[in-house]
Amino acid sequence: MWKPIFADLETNKNLNVNNCSCTFILLGFSYNWKIQILLFSVFFGTYISTLIGNLCIICAVRWDYRLQTPMYILLANFSFLEICYINSTVPNMLANFLSESSTISFSGCFLQFYFFFSMGTTETFFLSVMAFDRYLAICKPLHYPTIMTVQNCCRMGTGCWACGFLCFLLPIYLASQLPFCCANKIDHFLCDPGPLIKLSCEPASGTEIICAIYNSVLIFSTFLFITSSYTLVIKAVLRVPSAEGQRKAFSTCGSHLAVVSLFYGSIMVVYVSPTAGNPAGMQKIVTLFYSMLTPLFNPLIYSLRNREMKEALRKLFSSVRF
Repeated sequence: MWKPIFADLETNKNLNVNNCSCTFILLGFSYNWKIQILLFSVFFGTYISTLIGNLCIICAVRWDYRLQTPMYILLANFSFLEICYINSTVPNMLANFLSESSTISFSGCFLQFYFFFSMGTTETFFLSVMAFDRYLAICKPLHYPTIMTVQNCCRMGTGCWACGFLCFLLPIYLASQLPFCCANKIDHFLCDPGPLIKLSCEPASGTEIICAIYNSVLIFSTFLFITSSYTLVIKAVLRVPSAEGQRKAFSTCGSHLAVVSLFYGSIMVVYVSPTAGNPAGMQKIVTLFYSMLTPLFNPLIYSLRNREMKEALRKLFSSVRF
C-alpha cells in the first residue's frame, strides 16, 4: 500500500516546477464591489469583537486572584489560542476584500497552512485537557488538588502547544512536495489542503488519503476522549444529592460541551472525509464557521454561563471605567 505513495513522492520531487517561485490566487468570496465592502464590514466587526472578547477573558483571569485556578488558567490559554487562531487567516482575508489581486506566495501559502492547522490541532488538545480537568474536579474531587496543580496545569498547556505544532509537520511536508504549476487559483479564502492538493500538476491521491486518515485519527481520538470524559462527568453529577451542586456542575460542563460541539461539528464536515467529496462553497462556509464564528462565540459561552467569570468581568470593566 505504501510503496505507490512513496513512489509518488519521489516522482513529485523530480517533477517539481520550482514551487518557491509559484504564486497562488485566493478566489475567496467573489462578488461585486458593494457586497465585498459589506462582507468586509461584517467580518471586520466579527474580528474585532473576537479579539476584545478573548482579551477580556485573559485579563479577567490575570487580574482576579479567585480565578487563579487550573480551570481558568486553561481557559485563558484557550482564549489566547483563539486570538492566534483568528489572526492566522482573517487579516489576510480582510486585505483580500480590498485588493484587486488576491495573490499569495508559495511560502506564504504554506506558512498560513501550517499555522492555521497547527493551532486547530492545538485546540483539539486543549479541549481534551479541559475535559480531563472537569472529569478530575467532579469525579475525583479528593485527588484533584494533588493531580491538577498549577504547575501540572502549565505543563499540560505547554504540551498542548508543543504537540499541536509538531503533529502537523507530516501533512505540510507531504503537500509541499507536490509539483504545482504557477499562477494557480485556490477556490477558498485560505490555503486549505483540499483545494491546494487539487492544484497539483500530478495525481496526488496518496497524499490526499494520508491527510484524510491523519485528520480522522486526530479528530476522532480527541473527540472520543472528550465525550468519554463528559459522559463520566454527567453520570457523577446525576448522583449529586444537592440541586445547587448539580446546577453549578451542569453550568460549567454545559459551557465546555457547547464549545466542543461548535468546533468538532464543523471540522468533521470538512476534514474527516476525503477532500474530493466536499463542494468548494460548503468548504468556505464551514471553514468560516469554525475559523471566525467559533472563536467569537467562545467568550460569550464561557462568560454568560459562568458566575465567577461574570463577576470577574464586571470587576474588570469597573476598574477600567474608573
